[in-house]
Amino acid sequence: MVSKVGNFLKKNKLCPVCAVKKMINGVKVNSVPGEEFDNGASPVPPMGWASWNLFGRNINERIILETADAMKALHLSELGYRYLNVDDCWMSSVRDENGRLQGDLSTFPSGMKALVKNVNERGFKLGLYTSNGTFTCEDMPSSLYHEKTDAETFAEWGVEYFKYDFCHNEPIPTAAPEIKSVSFAKPGEEDILTRTCDTAELRGNAVILEDQRLSGDGRFISGLDAAGGKAVFYGVKVPESGEYTMTLSIRKFGNRKKYAEIIVNGDKTYPVDVPPTKSPSKDGRVQLTVYLEKGYNNLLIHNPVGSRMDSAARQYRNMGLLLKKAAEKQAAKEGGEIKPICYSICEWGLNRPWIWGKNAGNLWRTTPDIKPVWASITAIYERNVRLYKYASPGHFNDPDMLEVGNGRLTDDENRAHFTLWCMMAAPLILGNDLRKFILPDGKIDVMNETLKTITNRRAIAIDQDPLAVQCRRVKTNGLVDVLVKPLQNRELAVCIFNKGPKAMNGEFSIKELIKEDFVSLPDTPRYTVTDVWENTTFVSQDRISACVDPHSVILYTIKSTS
Repeated sequence: MVSKVGNFLKKNKLCPVCAVKKMINGVKVNSVPGEEFDNGASPVPPMGWASWNLFGRNINERIILETADAMKALHLSELGYRYLNVDDCWMSSVRDENGRLQGDLSTFPSGMKALVKNVNERGFKLGLYTSNGTFTCEDMPSSLYHEKTDAETFAEWGVEYFKYDFCHNEPIPTAAPEIKSVSFAKPGEEDILTRTCDTAELRGNAVILEDQRLSGDGRFISGLDAAGGKAVFYGVKVPESGEYTMTLSIRKFGNRKKYAEIIVNGDKTYPVDVPPTKSPSKDGRVQLTVYLEKGYNNLLIHNPVGSRMDSAARQYRNMGLLLKKAAEKQAAKEGGEIKPICYSICEWGLNRPWIWGKNAGNLWRTTPDIKPVWASITAIYERNVRLYKYASPGHFNDPDMLEVGNGRLTDDENRAHFTLWCMMAAPLILGNDLRKFILPDGKIDVMNETLKTITNRRAIAIDQDPLAVQCRRVKTNGLVDVLVKPLQNRELAVCIFNKGPKAMNGEFSIKELIKEDFVSLPDTPRYTVTDVWENTTFVSQDRISACVDPHSVILYTIKSTS
């Protein structure tokens, strides 16, 4: 490759300085750009409460503060429920005079910064919502094209959880502009350097074509679309380091948007958006500001977006990085510690976020919206349980918020729903009315079965286990599944799940489970087994068998008996 570049530079009379050190040959076209996302927000699955499943769009400041009071009275923070998340419709339909989102002027009259403060004083962290589109799902102002402003606004308010939906999304185009030449100038001055298309090294599908309707010699670079081609301009020489105005002379074509990225010296990336055209003129230009180093620079131009998955991955990663930078900037401004914003990607699983999610955020939705009906819960479980290999500490598959206590779910179904989410190392984001657990006399309704479910410490401990491993389904007959989840201290959680309408028997062999390569439970003569929901303990040498009620579970923790 060095020989090829050297010949190219020699042919075009370009200086070879930095041609090897700053070459961009290694730039990968990938739907998962960059390194693993790490903001330290939540090494174990986040826990909290969110407004949507119960209240939908009918939320206000009073409801949120009453819920915060209920969470405090129920001591939920002691169990790990840290976040209180306000979903869609918290915002006004208009941004303020500075282009910033603001709370609904009548339902959140105190403003969102004051709401954050009030929730913090009750011992919880506030979360907010927008969408990765031009509007939210309820057609309110959203964050596409406002990402930096919104990220900095949330950080300034003190928001510590952010759910980013996918409604009204506009994907990044796979089409790329066709380039005649590139020019450079110091801001406010005339061009000092122009490089024509024939001085670029072309890779992949990139090719030089000719259109006699264009000014000049009519030649242009085409074929940069959909991660298929690249154009590299080596040896772009400038007299000093600093910002330069870069002008791309382009061939206008087509009534659709185009997109490209310019990578300078392999480490600075600049996006380029080109609008659709109906102009009779075939020549156009696009300008941007780039930072160049004194001497020779190398520039690679391509469109790395080859699919809708590429588009979603890049948009979501961009917002995650902006949230991280905003939190750091706010901490520096206040002279305090960074308040990381737990970043929830709500892309509904359309573009396989489990593949690229850990490079973009803390958690990612794997499914469509959940409903408080058994069929919805089992359908979501069936999809999410298969994705165990994509979960890791700080990065979680999200099968959506909990419906425990909503709709007409039975106590068994509520318990099964909660258990499955715990076994799958899923976020535990409640969505029921917590206020109803506080009796008129101010006491807690400790006998309420839903409250017992969401406050079961042993079940929560399985979800919050530091290993943050998602369970695997090791056995099924279609109606009864056996799920296994490794825990710290070489212990094990095992769930027998009956999906069917009738009571059925389920069983497993501890000795057989030990043979699984992901299980670290020691091979000993006896094991101490705890039934999590019945709060009973017994000793077993190997096989465990139990009759499981319909739409129900039996959940065990197992450890070696010395």
